[in-house]
This record gives sequence, C-alpha cells and structure tokens, in this order.
Amino acid sequence: SCRLSAVSWQHSTGGGIMSSAFPASQAIVIGGGLAGMTTANTILEHGGRVVVLDKSAFCGGNSSKATSGINGSETKTQKAKNIADTNELFLSDTLKGGAKKPEIAKVLVYESGPAVDWLMETFKLDLSLVARLGGHSMPRTHRGKERFPGMTITYALIQMIEKVQEKSGGSMAKIITKAKAFELITAGGAVTGVKYQKNNQVLQEMGPVILCSGGFGADFEKDSLLGKHRPDLLHLPTSNGEHCTGDGIKMGTDVGAATIDLEWVQVHPTGLVKVGDEDAKVKFLAAEALRGVGGLLLDAEGNRFANELGRRDYVTGEMWKNKAPFRLCLNKAASDEIIWHCKHYTGRGVMKYYESGEALAKDMGVPVEKLAAAHQQHYEASKKQEADPEGGKWDAYPGGKSHDEPSGKTGVGKKFYHNVITGAQFAKEPFYVAIITPAIHYCMGGLETTKDGECMRNGKALPGLYVAGEAAGGVHGNNRLGGNSLLDCVVFGRVAGRHCAKYAFGEDGKFRPYPIEKRDRDVSQVIIQ
Repeated sequence: SCRLSAVSWQHSTGGGIMSSAFPASQAIVIGGGLAGMTTANTILEHGGRVVVLDKSAFCGGNSSKATSGINGSETKTQKAKNIADTNELFLSDTLKGGAKKPEIAKVLVYESGPAVDWLMETFKLDLSLVARLGGHSMPRTHRGKERFPGMTITYALIQMIEKVQEKSGGSMAKIITKAKAFELITAGGAVTGVKYQKNNQVLQEMGPVILCSGGFGADFEKDSLLGKHRPDLLHLPTSNGEHCTGDGIKMGTDVGAATIDLEWVQVHPTGLVKVGDEDAKVKFLAAEALRGVGGLLLDAEGNRFANELGRRDYVTGEMWKNKAPFRLCLNKAASDEIIWHCKHYTGRGVMKYYESGEALAKDMGVPVEKLAAAHQQHYEASKKQEADPEGGKWDAYPGGKSHDEPSGKTGVGKKFYHNVITGAQFAKEPFYVAIITPAIHYCMGGLETTKDGECMRNGKALPGLYVAGEAAGGVHGNNRLGGNSLLDCVVFGRVAGRHCAKYAFGEDGKFRPYPIEKRDRDVSQVIIQ
C-alpha cells in the first residue's frame, strides 16, 4: 500500500489553491487512466499530495479497455515459467518494432520488470499468464486468469487513490471527475497550475502538472489533430472512447511544449465487426493475445494472407491488399487458453461460436476442403520450423527463416506457432470466430518527453510540466508493439511521478512541503530512489 508521510497540509491556502512558489505541496494529474493513476500513486508513495482531474463521469479511460496485457522482461512470472527473456532482447524487439529513440526505449524496457512486479506486489494483481504477441521474440505480455488486464490493473490503482482520499478526507488525494482542464497556468517560464471547468464554473488547482490525458484517436473534427496530421484516416472506425481528443497535447503546445511524431497513428488490424451494426464508428477491439494463443486470419475466400504475429501496421497493410470480410479464427485449444475473452466477445455479439469447422465453412460459403488445406499447410510449416528452424525458404520476422508460404511471400515469414491443428482435424473442430476490420487505435505521437518524463520546450525540459502514457510522444516511434501501451503508462507514470515529486518537494530528493517547517522535516523520511 502507499507510504504516506505524516505531514500536516494546513499550509495550503483555501479551496486547494496554493501559492505558486516551489517547493509545492501538491501535484496535479490530468487524466484518470492507467498513466494518471500510476503517477498519482507514485506521488503518494513519495509523500506528496495529489489531485486527479478527469473530464469523464468516471475514471479509467482507454486503459480500462486494454485486452492483451502488459509487457515485462525479467519478471517474476517469467522466471517462474522458465521463460529466458532478457531486457536486451526486449529492447531489440522494441527498436525493430518501430521505436526510434534508444534512450527512451531503454527506460521503457529496463523499468518493465520492476513495473510489472510493482503491480503484482503493491496492488496484489494476478499477472500469472504470459503470451507472445506480434513482434516479440519471447512470451512477455502478462495478464491474469480473468477479465481484461487493462480493466483489472487500472481499477486496482483507482481504488487505491479512492481509499487514500477516503482515509485522508481528501487532504492527501482527491479525484475530481467531470472536470475538463483547458489551460495551463504559468509563472516565470514554469507551469504552476491548471484551470478547469466543472458545473459551468472555472476553477483552478496550483502545483506542477502531469499530463496523462491520452491521445487523439477520436478527434474527428476537420480542425482536429487527426484531421491535421492524418486526414487519410478520418473515414476509419476507432477503438478510442469519445474523450480521446488530444486535450493535454493541445494545452501543452499552448505553453510552448514540443510535439513529436504526430503523424504516426496506429491502425489496429482487429477491430470487431458486429453483424447488423457494421458501420459503427466506435469498434470494440479483439485482443492481440487472440492471435498470440494461435488464432489464424482468413480472407473472404478462406486463405491465410499474413503472418498473424507480425507488426500491427504490417497486418493492416496486408488486409488492404486482400478481400474482405476478414475472419479471426480460434480452434479449441487456442480458445480454451483465452476462454474468458472469447465468451465475453460472444456475449457482446462480436464473436460467434461454431460447433465445427464444417459449420464455419458453410457460413463463409467456402468449401470445407479449402479451409482444411489452409490449416494443413499451417501445421506442416510449424513442423518444418520445429525440425529445421533456420532452413526455411522465406525471411522470418523478427529475424531468421520461415517455412510458411502465405506469410513468407509477404516478406514477413511466420516462425512462432501455438495450438496448431491438422487439416484432418478441421471439419470436426469447434471454433470461436470474429469478423474483423482495421480501426484507429493508438497515437504514437504526442508531447515530446525526456527520459525523466518531462515535457520539452526549445530542446530543454519545461519546468513544472510532465507527461506520461499516450499523451507522450517519441516512446514508440512509428509503430507500437502490442502490450507496450499499458507498460508505457506504468513505466512513465512512475518515472514522471518520481521526477515531479523531486521537482515539487525539493531537489535533494526529500519530501518538503511549502513552506518548510522543522516539524515537517522531522517526520519526513521519504527518499526518491
């Protein structure tokens, strides 16, 4: 649980509005998703007071919808399963996957194991299952046995802040919902607070600000960030909630914060199509873990057309070249491994259970023999890969050789296989199947960040302004690997929280409220690691 310093907070002036002088006695987090809640918990761990503002009626944001899990290398879960993953291997995969700033990617990767372990130990979360997602050399995407990992992780962190708010009567932590931040307050070149609207009133909170307000993947107005940087994507559906309109990025640029990579917007290949509501603008997303456990992608004619475990931008690109509708098909062993997800999707009407491959073939209007042949070819490729890993005809991703023709012909050969069945098994095998379509999913760009989570202005850190999660840019480059978004939220939430605490509460790293009094110094033992 959070370590709280027994410091009196009577120094704050009325209504939570303090002097703008620093050291300050509180930090302000904009956005109540996983990045925001990680940052808030980290501020508390360092003895600080925190206010979280969220414009929605409840916290959670897109984080609570994340379905595949959180990446981590050298974690306790991996070690227990004898998975020989290393930070070096994860860093190599992340750079091959699209990241362009090694010093930032290194923080993401080397802090990943401690971040996952922190979630398990501090918040008693179950992250005991591990899957291999696209672009990863090892299984490293952690989830629990039930529910979606984004939901369980984010809610656990929200509940901790709520508990501290209740225990302290709001003096140590405070969550304010339906609060739309719109302007950063500055003094002497530093950010010293924020103005926000609530109940038709303009209010303010003073202190350093951490922007954790997400991306702009649902900003469809013509003058939006999406319209400005990627007008070619405006016609697509999105997996983002309507709150994702880039507010934090816009507030940051208003005070001179630099942006980076705004043109890089990830289109996820597996947005779920609900039969009867095909044109819905907001789509539920099929977890990449569905492919990680062995799900296959088929086009309208029953052909495999891509490496199911390729980068997201690659899979989407191959879909544009082939014939829709596309299906994501999980055999019994694959669906059993991720059954909570399959039943949840089926209950929402975005996935269908077939008692047999025959029934699936009939529904698709494709000969059962053709689908059986596709499964047999996949099975044979897996056996050849096992027997002769480096003897394949095609280049594999992320390296080496592949024996799989459908993916090999695209230049991104498949070499990792899981829960494979033969063609002879297909006709009688039960399947869970979803119709899928590409959807706007994630903004790699945002406010440029230092390795310490600081926003930048004119090539230097902008005092008093920090960023974490999807609002930050430059972490993932031109493509984000699956499982790295929840990780980004936790790693840079902790990093930004840590450095904001150091900035706000004193350069020597010891917690210091404003103004400093001897009785406060005497009770404060919190040192920033």
